[in-house]
Amino acid sequence: MVDRVDFIIAGVQKAGTTALFDYLLDDPNLSLSQVKEVHFFDDETVDWHDPDYGPYHRQFDWTRPGLKGEATPIYIYWPESLERIAHYNPAARVIIMLRDPVERAWSHWRMETARGVETHPFSWCIRQGRTRLMTATPWGHHREFSYVERGFYGEQVERLLGLFDRDQVLFLTAEALRADPNLALGEVARFLGTPIPPPVTHREVHVGQEMAGLETADIAFLHSLYARDMERLADLTGVRLG
Repeated sequence: MVDRVDFIIAGVQKAGTTALFDYLLDDPNLSLSQVKEVHFFDDETVDWHDPDYGPYHRQFDWTRPGLKGEATPIYIYWPESLERIAHYNPAARVIIMLRDPVERAWSHWRMETARGVETHPFSWCIRQGRTRLMTATPWGHHREFSYVERGFYGEQVERLLGLFDRDQVLFLTAEALRADPNLALGEVARFLGTPIPPPVTHREVHVGQEMAGLETADIAFLHSLYARDMERLADLTGVRLG
């Protein structure tokens, strides 16, 4: 059988994927990619009619034992990424980290603002600013300005579960990982079918800024916007956020 990457942390951005990847680097039963975010399945320069997986596989040390895995959180959001993963390895296991979508949007905006990519206030971005995605390529998707759109988890998870069996997908929350990393990592190990890893000490990786500054009106607006999708997520996964 041709070697394939065994598992992918496919989402969501700003929900603890970096912390999870950092913890998993210490697990002797796993062999992770050289960089955290490989960004292969969202690469629109690849010929997806006849993809060359060589560049992807060069991100991994195939001489090292252990399950191969990576973490690129845009995959669950970016169009066709999940379909490309399913075509590459139908047996892949997929881990999805989740976080309250309002907090996620705020953290995302703060990151892009700090990077100098975003120059508009949050209130404008989650309302009028969403029209910027209508001129993006692919249509309706944007790597930086997708503060609101990335938070429609229910819609994205429904697409995911249409491609992979439910037992191939693990849902974790950023809060659970932060509260008790050993418990969360044990859950990951059971999901992957590997031995429970040695205990870890709590660590903070890419800790987001506090929620101070987030306007009450913006919180209410986003909660209203996400309400139906959050019910959809709960029905699909049993996970309730916020």
